Amino acid sequence: MTTREARGLPPETMDEEAIARYLQLNPDFFERHQAILGRMRLPHARSASTISLVERQVEVLRERHTELEGKLAEFVKVARANDALSEKIQRFTRRLLRATSRQNMAEEIEASLREDFDAFHSTLILTNGHGRGFEGLPERFLRALPADDASLKSFEGLFTSGKPRCGQVRDTQRQFLFGNDAGEIGSLALVPLGEHGAVGLLALGSHDRERFHPGMSTEFLARMGELIADAVVYR
Repeated sequence: MTTREARGLPPETMDEEAIARYLQLNPDFFERHQAILGRMRLPHARSASTISLVERQVEVLRERHTELEGKLAEFVKVARANDALSEKIQRFTRRLLRATSRQNMAEEIEASLREDFDAFHSTLILTNGHGRGFEGLPERFLRALPADDASLKSFEGLFTSGKPRCGQVRDTQRQFLFGNDAGEIGSLALVPLGEHGAVGLLALGSHDRERFHPGMSTEFLARMGELIADAVVYR
């Protein structure tokens, strides 16, 4: 027996990983050596004192419990937000179904965006002849343009992707979409209507720079775009 072994120290070749593996393979080690368990002391996580292994285990479990509670609270918050959005989409859909004409449908879209989604700045642009039947509505909300209109060239990347985009845009794009209100827009969402924007474009603007940001989910915006595109094409 070497001096190191006589002192109860592990062999020099035994590293921490080997010790950890041994304890994992022998979960009853401390049960068979309860005296060792009672003598073990560990540094306290938040002070200079020491605590027993059992106390440390309780502390770790308490921290994990707190962490899990935080994650659960976040899941509940997200679920409630999604539920609220689902209700708004349902109300939006019902307003489209109850519309008595194309003009009334456009009025319902604008009213729902403003009342249900707090989108006080919105612009609906229809292309490829889909603007027929909407004559007489204020251009502040709805505009009918030819698909090859020069002002739409800067949105080709959006139309190609076919997916909503949130965040910031160039000043010229913001001016085109919101006119005199462009200076008030801090962030916006762009929603292509139809496959690759074949029907047009919906733009939502907000004073808040963080309201529409690149990291946000766009699933509900995509659903809204599909509803509007179908209503415009098939009504």
